[in-house]
Amino acid sequence: MSKNESNKGLGSVTHPRLHVASFENDRSAELKIISEIAQGLNGSVDIREALQTTLAHVAQLLGLETGWIWLLNEETGSSYLAASQNLPPALAQNPRRMEGSCYCLDIYHDGEMAGAANISVVSCSRLKNLVEDTNGLTYHASIPLYAHGKELGLLNVASNDWKELSADELQLLHTVGDMLGIAIERARLFEDSLEMGAVNERNRLAREIHDTLAQGLAAIVLQLETADALLETSPEREKLSPLITKAVTTAQENLEEARRSVMGLRATPLDGCTLAEALRRTVRSLPSDGPSVDFSIIGEDAPLPTAIEAGLLRVAQEALNNVQAHAQADSVEMWLSVTPEQAELEIRDNGIGFDVQTMPQNRFGLLGMNERVKLLEGTLHIESTPGQGTHIRAQIPLHNAHLRDVSS
Repeated sequence: MSKNESNKGLGSVTHPRLHVASFENDRSAELKIISEIAQGLNGSVDIREALQTTLAHVAQLLGLETGWIWLLNEETGSSYLAASQNLPPALAQNPRRMEGSCYCLDIYHDGEMAGAANISVVSCSRLKNLVEDTNGLTYHASIPLYAHGKELGLLNVASNDWKELSADELQLLHTVGDMLGIAIERARLFEDSLEMGAVNERNRLAREIHDTLAQGLAAIVLQLETADALLETSPEREKLSPLITKAVTTAQENLEEARRSVMGLRATPLDGCTLAEALRRTVRSLPSDGPSVDFSIIGEDAPLPTAIEAGLLRVAQEALNNVQAHAQADSVEMWLSVTPEQAELEIRDNGIGFDVQTMPQNRFGLLGMNERVKLLEGTLHIESTPGQGTHIRAQIPLHNAHLRDVSS
């Protein structure tokens, strides 16, 4: 159904039935639903947890089989799938169908879905032309999410049993949407405060390293260089000079490492861009005479915590460096997929591969990747066979992601 065709029947289209017994005559049922959802939202300051809590309560208390929530990226304004509950296989197994815009998002952006009176059931363009694995879902109800007049996204709920929504049912869903909008704004403010706190702590550590370790090493280098100069006329120079030279070299190396640590603490490796942009920049920076790299992404507009973005970028950089140095490959495929549940990065090359069971212990690149992923509570899978290339997959769960902060 086209947008113009759907607009003609926006006020008269059939609505899904919400299974609430004697809803019009039982205000206590409505209050119970609102109370339980409010308690769930008040118990969390994590956006993903708040969204899943709402979907679970709505599905349980209103008898709805399926739901999903779109949020708008605060920087780009683009929509992304932020949470889902019991998606039909046709959508759950093909996340690309949940990319981009659709009819309900279009009318939301056009300002035609501003309140309860405008909440309507519309033909689901994402299920259009699908016959199998839809669990009978062809329509859904859309509830706009706002906070202080600011567009946040949409809450979609669906059932495979239909009738026209009553005014009370619409009002209940609109109330739930208002509560969810407030919870989203509160969670975002909390995440911003955590991020700012992490930045301030990194800057504090950087200052301490600079003011203590780096300055101390610089002083040692200066003293050793002075001692080396004074030994020019000493009869023991031949014995002492090599020791001093080695000490100078070691101190200089440690000084450089301290400076790198300071820079790493002061700025994340993304340098103000998104993870997708940073990965594309990494691919473009590879030597032109190296293997070709094909990069694709699902969920580009879904924001991730800085620690996860930085960790996945480092994993990608290390993996691509390993391909350049060891794989003897001529092509690489790299995928990034961000869903409400996890962020997943995969790198596959067609190089010479290696025996994972007998991997040398000095392969610090692979060990470093594994440590980074573990710090993010994720898992790293390495599959390789001699002569058949290598496949690396990093999976980072997004539950409680706001609580994590690891060095970039």
